[in-house]
Amino acid sequence: MGDNLRQLGQQLAEIWKQLGVNQRVSVVLGAGVVVAGLIGLSLWSNRPDYALLYGKLDDGEAAKVMAALDDAKVPYQTGRGGSSILVPSDKVYQMRAQLAGKGIPRGEGVGFEIFDKPNFGISDFVQRANYLRAVQGELARTIGQIDMVDSARVMIVMPENRLLVDSQKKPTASVFVRTKSNGQLPVSAVNSIRFLVANAVEGLQANSVSVVDNLGNVLSENQEEDSVAGMSNNQLSARRNLEQYLSKKAEGMLEKVLGPGQAIVRVAAEINWDTITRTEEKFDPDGQVARSTTLNDETTTTSAGGGADSNNNGGGGNPGGPAGVASNTANGAPDSGNSTTTQSNTSNSQTKKKVTQSQYEVGKTSISTLLSAGGLRRLSAAVFVSQKMEGEGKDRKPVARSDEEMQKLKRIVQSAVGILENDPTRKDELTLEQLPFNEQPAIELSQRLETDGNRQFYWEIGKNVLFAAIALVMFMVFLKLLKKTTASDIPINLTSTGENGTFNATEGGEGDAGAGWRKDAKAGVVTVEVLNALIKENPANMTQAVRSWLAAGNKSN
Repeated sequence: MGDNLRQLGQQLAEIWKQLGVNQRVSVVLGAGVVVAGLIGLSLWSNRPDYALLYGKLDDGEAAKVMAALDDAKVPYQTGRGGSSILVPSDKVYQMRAQLAGKGIPRGEGVGFEIFDKPNFGISDFVQRANYLRAVQGELARTIGQIDMVDSARVMIVMPENRLLVDSQKKPTASVFVRTKSNGQLPVSAVNSIRFLVANAVEGLQANSVSVVDNLGNVLSENQEEDSVAGMSNNQLSARRNLEQYLSKKAEGMLEKVLGPGQAIVRVAAEINWDTITRTEEKFDPDGQVARSTTLNDETTTTSAGGGADSNNNGGGGNPGGPAGVASNTANGAPDSGNSTTTQSNTSNSQTKKKVTQSQYEVGKTSISTLLSAGGLRRLSAAVFVSQKMEGEGKDRKPVARSDEEMQKLKRIVQSAVGILENDPTRKDELTLEQLPFNEQPAIELSQRLETDGNRQFYWEIGKNVLFAAIALVMFMVFLKLLKKTTASDIPINLTSTGENGTFNATEGGEGDAGAGWRKDAKAGVVTVEVLNALIKENPANMTQAVRSWLAAGNKSN
């Protein structure tokens, strides 16, 4: 193995000696490029793939994380601004678990982890202050999770805990948010933040939460809902939301038919904010209803009878009999005095009475109606549709739409928005007009984008062609230099004599083989034995000599 390597090294050394200056430079440059490429590929393949460990860290927390990574001897990289830290992807979850065990990072402010360690002997004031700090920190961390919010801070003011509670003092809160890319939070996000803070603090109302961004804009308006200003603001917001909803609804339908950007719809709504309670009572004299009926049935019966004894001179009557003439006479005759005849008289009386009492109610209808606020009083819509465009390029001209098509579009808008033109109570109105839209800005923007795209495309093609041309020129220059390289004069102890290109052996050769064939050589003649000896002594030099010999022979011919 060692002899082979030694022989290979000797052969390479011989080849290197035979090369010219240009060839040696080319070989050195080519070998350097190959070695540099292999080294770069090795370094690139061994480079670790970094992944995000933590992002959106403040300076203090980032310093703690870096110190922990240095202690663990884990390589890391910092992102733009130093707020994000990257580590090798295979160590992300391992380092997160280790740092979480150490309580790093804590995030914005202090959260409920302040109560992880028991603190005995602290006052109620300090305990209450720690609780307030924990609530503020947790709310700030939660608000920071919103997409458009980069960071947040929350300050809460609670009334003092006294024996006598003052109902006029209520908790308030203020929120400072730093938005991403210095953008402005939408109204929905601001309301979400206010309700989030209000529901996390006991007794705090959403209207008592103020939201301010890093640009100094007040994003919330603290107005009581039952105040005049608060009611006006709510009414204006409700009207604006209704008008935007109806406008987008109609525009969406028209754009499906006419195409994007071919219709504009604006809706104006008048909303009735009056709250009316109406109570009606109607009496119907013809519709009587029996309320109660009383029936009294009475029957009276009276019986009377009497007689006189013969010894009765007076002919006393039955005390039970009725008084009158008949009771004092016998058989209807006057009393004659002493009479021995017995008289009798009987009388019966019976009376019946039935009384009915009925009470009636007059029919009454009671209606109670509550008309809540928010009803539509009037709707009006203005719709502009673009005229049809015919032709291409400079020949593109607008053409009016037909009346039938305009009526169809008008009915579509009426149905989508809910306009009642024939209702006399609301008096809705719809205006539909067709006009040629100004497409020049859109055309210029499209042309500018197309020009920029073509310029970028041609630049990429030109850059690639330029690089290829430079590489081709370098290759051609290399070939030209290689062709201009002349064969080095190699001392093979032969001198050319004569115009026929024959070679004669000369003295001064080295080696036993050279001495042997020089003795037998004849002037002007190279025998087979001489050639064999030359080939054995120095094959590479003989190759160059034969090439020069053939070249010289071709020139002489």
